Amino acid sequence: MKYNTLGKTNLKVSEISFGASALGSVFKEINEEEGIKTVHKVIEEGINYIDVAPAYGGTVAETVLGKGLKDIKRDKYSISTKAGKYTNPDAYGDDTFDYSEKTIRNGLEQSMKRLEVDYIDIVHLHDFDYCRGSVADEAFATGFPTLQKLKDEKIIGSIGAGIYDMNLWKRVIKEAPVDAILLHNHYSLIDTRALELVDSCNEKNIGIINASPFGSGVLTPGPIADWHPANLKERELFAKAVKYCEENKHHISSLAFQFSTQQNHFATTLFSSSNRKSVERNINTFNEPYDIDFVKSLQTLFSDVMNKQWDYDAGSGLLAENN
Repeated sequence: MKYNTLGKTNLKVSEISFGASALGSVFKEINEEEGIKTVHKVIEEGINYIDVAPAYGGTVAETVLGKGLKDIKRDKYSISTKAGKYTNPDAYGDDTFDYSEKTIRNGLEQSMKRLEVDYIDIVHLHDFDYCRGSVADEAFATGFPTLQKLKDEKIIGSIGAGIYDMNLWKRVIKEAPVDAILLHNHYSLIDTRALELVDSCNEKNIGIINASPFGSGVLTPGPIADWHPANLKERELFAKAVKYCEENKHHISSLAFQFSTQQNHFATTLFSSSNRKSVERNINTFNEPYDIDFVKSLQTLFSDVMNKQWDYDAGSGLLAENN
């Protein structure tokens, strides 16, 4: 496993990293014991950066992850969680957005209890591009200053952000005191707009975490989640792409993962899983060479959705970062 420095965090992170959203049973009900063993497998394979959020499964992902990390030495991993977005455990998609200092401090305290740690390496301000942008000003006015205080108090190590909207990303890079950013759904087979932010991040030594190599699940052979904003015609296109790959003896998930991981622009690429076999498959395939000409033909098939600005705000979008 190769390790890269993540911007101003100075963390050495594995070139592929683990997103724990799947541990929250947000795709399907998971076996908790298998989820814990998956965390152990991740560490055994040399993956040392793990991301989670209280919004994933309404705190369930943090709880399961905490159980998985309980007996693992703290120097074996770096962990990030998120702040500002909170999900009702009993009502998927019932989200609260609150970037006040009191809520962020209380939320982070609860996150650390669930994770069974007394220090968080990175806290990402979460999804403040939602609510049609109406909470963004609060995030800048109180959210980021609160994270700065927590960093100064050495409760957290670094400040990050996790959003989707490209225009808001430009404001974050210009105005926010971020050490790293978690950029989802902007470097995959169907979207490469993350490259637009590389130079400005490099100028400020802001580390980039590349997330969602599977395009929020559309670049897999499985069913597309109900919350995904793709319409019926677009869903048919993705199904056609899966068939096209199979007919040409390719696996769309492997191609998607290889495309996202085999580049030099980002310190790490993050994926999510709740079972060991999936972790093993990704580790086994991410360094294998892929057919570049075939990928170009596949991207031609995706021309109608290439670099499309998906309206995750219309649905839940909880899983977008990891898949």
